[in-house]
Amino acid sequence: MIVIHDTTVVTVDADDRVLGKAAIAIDADRIVAVGPSAEVLAAHPEAERVDGRGKAVFPGFANVHTHFSLILAKGIYEDLSPPHRPPFTSGLAPVPLPELDLEGRRAMVRLAALEAIRSGTTAVLEDGHRIDEYADILEETGLRLLLCERVWDKAKGNIGDQAPFERDAALGETCLARFAALYDRWHGAADGRITVGIAPWAPDMCSPELLREVRAYQDARGCIATIHLNQIWGEVAAVQATRGQLPTEYLAEVGLLSDRLVCAHCRCMAPHEEVTLGAHHAAVAFNSAIAARRGLSPNIAELEDAGCLIAMGSDNMAEDMVEVMRTGLFMERVRRKDGRQPTPDAALRWATVNGYRAMGLTDGGSLEAGNKADLILVDLLRPHLVPHVVPVSTFVHQGQAQDVVGVMVDGRWLMRDGRVLTLDEAATVEAGQRVAATAWGDLFERHSAVPRPQGLVVG
Repeated sequence: MIVIHDTTVVTVDADDRVLGKAAIAIDADRIVAVGPSAEVLAAHPEAERVDGRGKAVFPGFANVHTHFSLILAKGIYEDLSPPHRPPFTSGLAPVPLPELDLEGRRAMVRLAALEAIRSGTTAVLEDGHRIDEYADILEETGLRLLLCERVWDKAKGNIGDQAPFERDAALGETCLARFAALYDRWHGAADGRITVGIAPWAPDMCSPELLREVRAYQDARGCIATIHLNQIWGEVAAVQATRGQLPTEYLAEVGLLSDRLVCAHCRCMAPHEEVTLGAHHAAVAFNSAIAARRGLSPNIAELEDAGCLIAMGSDNMAEDMVEVMRTGLFMERVRRKDGRQPTPDAALRWATVNGYRAMGLTDGGSLEAGNKADLILVDLLRPHLVPHVVPVSTFVHQGQAQDVVGVMVDGRWLMRDGRVLTLDEAATVEAGQRVAATAWGDLFERHSAVPRPQGLVVG
């Protein structure tokens, strides 16, 4: 048993309580008590004591939309967004990603997991292809995981391609078989810390037949599904060209919408699409940092008012959920032209308990007795966090990933006193830089027609 005492506990419970001079007691994988330090210490005299003075305990962040291997594109894809007005282009960037071998992909995944832990992430929804090739690495990190295997059956082209849809039924069946194998191997693994879901790629990448099969697979297993939805205007145009509908209308017609669906982005929606999505109580992954970089933002207030559950994700290139939370607050205030709404407490809720709910986890994301012991320690004695008389507001507005000095999942320390315990940090960083520099250098050498980004250094 562990008691973190004489600290500030930010509960993110139904009343958004913030407790000073408080303690939190953890037994095995559960929180067993939250309250005044003297009372909690007296009730658990045998517990290991962790001095929490000068720190605050927050729930860990839930990143409900990321692609770990795409950390490879950091520094490049942030500035290569597709056009927001016709003529639209296919894909998300005009520069292709370098092809990595298996060990290269695994190096990128380790690097992304390291950044996630260092920024206070405790739960991750990983949307990926061939996740079986790196699931063992993710298990070793200690993170709570929802592994969503990608499925699609579009034979040619990418997101935003308005050419006629050519279905490859064999491709779809291969993807579904890969999902089923991942589910059989990993769902419920690591004492339930790992679950498996299914990820139809995007409305313009999937036929109606495949999406109906996805829903049947989902219902048979009771799992979460996730999809890129209304991500870019090119996707909207592609679905209109091939289906004669808007993306959300298409998903509603084939029966994919539900309260077990996490919809990533939702940035390019007609108002009635927002109403439709909310009527099904789907979750929305507000990927604020990548949205800001792309110059697009979803209508979060309208989606939430319609009935959607708002959670948060980092998407590509970065795993910093502190940045994601703050950027979401700022973007939504600018969009609403309101300097008070949303509140820091609302943004923190999106990034924590709402994310756990979106991932199907009803016993996590808030610091309450009986919940999973997934939490982070934040060092409040940093110059940029002093004074911290309103800890939530101060951390949401001013906090940095480096302020996170402890991360715990299921009562196990993944990072303690600023040191990551489940990954070799130096080796992970070295391998990540070496793999990425080599891969990008090779790509630009082989493809002279591909424009080199300003300031490229690959030596």
